[in-house]
Order: sequence, then C-alpha cells, then structure tokens
Amino acid sequence: MDSEAIEKEGIGALRGVDAVLVPGGFGKRGIEGKIKAIQHARENKVPYLGICLGMQLAVIEFARNVVGLAGANSTEFDPDTPHPVIALVTEWQDRDGRIERRDDKSDLGGTMRLGAQSAALEPGSLARKIYGTDTINERHRHRYEVNNQYVQRLKDKGLRVSGLTQREQLCETIELPSHPWLIGCQFHPEFTSTPRAGHPLFTAFVEAALQYQASKTKTAIAA
Repeated sequence: MDSEAIEKEGIGALRGVDAVLVPGGFGKRGIEGKIKAIQHARENKVPYLGICLGMQLAVIEFARNVVGLAGANSTEFDPDTPHPVIALVTEWQDRDGRIERRDDKSDLGGTMRLGAQSAALEPGSLARKIYGTDTINERHRHRYEVNNQYVQRLKDKGLRVSGLTQREQLCETIELPSHPWLIGCQFHPEFTSTPRAGHPLFTAFVEAALQYQASKTKTAIAA
C-alpha cells in the first residue's frame, strides 16, 4: 500500500485489514502516511509489526500521540525537531570491541550498524514469548536509533522496551502491553528467514493476523 496515498486520502483503505506491517527503509518519502497507518493499528488493536524504520516510526507515533511530545520525530527527517526520539548514535562499540564513530555527514554505507549482534529480552515480554529464549542474535542495517534520553518518558506512558543490546543498551524491540499484538524490531528478521524456516516474528505476526480475522468473523456472526 502506498503510504503517500494514505497521506493524501486518509486511512480509509486500511479499514478491514487484518494486520499492518511497516518495513525498513531510508528517506522521508511517505513517512507521515506510515505514521498514520501505525496510529490506526495501535488505536484499533490491529496486529502491527514494524521492522527497523517501522519500529522507529512506531516510537515517533507513540511519542506524539500518547506521550504528548508535539513535533517528535527522527533527526533523519527533521534535524530541528524539538523532540528527537530517534537520533543518530555518534559512537558505539562493534562486536570486535572497536569504537566506531559517525556523524550526519559520514558515508552512509560505512557508518551503519551492520551485522549480527546479540540482545537480551525481558522476561514476560511478547518478544520473549515469541522467541522462547532470553537472548537473540539478529542482523542489522541502519544508522539511527531510539534516543535513550526519551526511553523513560516512553515507558512511563506504557511503551515496553523489551529488548536491549547487551553492550550499548540500545533499543532492539518495543511492544505495547495494552495492545493484543504490537511489536517493533530494530533489526531485520527477513535477513535470516527462509521459505522452509520462517522467522519466529513473521510466524507470530501471521498467527496474530489470523486470530484478529477470526475475532471479526465471530463478531459479525454474533451481530
């Protein structure tokens, strides 16, 4: 679905869908349409999966519409945002122990967080239930991260940061306990998913969509 069409025409096309997925990507085209789609999924309890950019936009949507941080955004799209809930991490340690540095003028390819990195999942979280383990090792391809300076404010309003990198404590998964199935991941599960061995997140997402569809059918029959 074209997110620019959602920007122009509203979320009418989303009515009746059984799940919403916003994948990874770069650039600001269609961003506000994607945020509207996420808001629709959150408010209407539609299963939602956000991958990389899709997780970041879920954080922005929550910051704006639940936490009340007007103008919250990513510095990728608005360098002057009053609330940079998504921002460029300028320094981090790679898995070999070396310190990597970057800024907004750095070469894109050379300054991404790339490759497999481990993360710890919170006990009792949806992510922990889906994976069936307390640590995961997933592959990344991105530059921007959830800004740790805003994490507590997000948590105070109900957002759960259920996965963190073990070294830098960067946000890896987010979810919303008040929602039947809403999860975002900073990594790319499609990098390790195959037709014969689907990634646990995709399997759980499809199951949630089917359950949502079945619940609508029961409601219609009851009516």
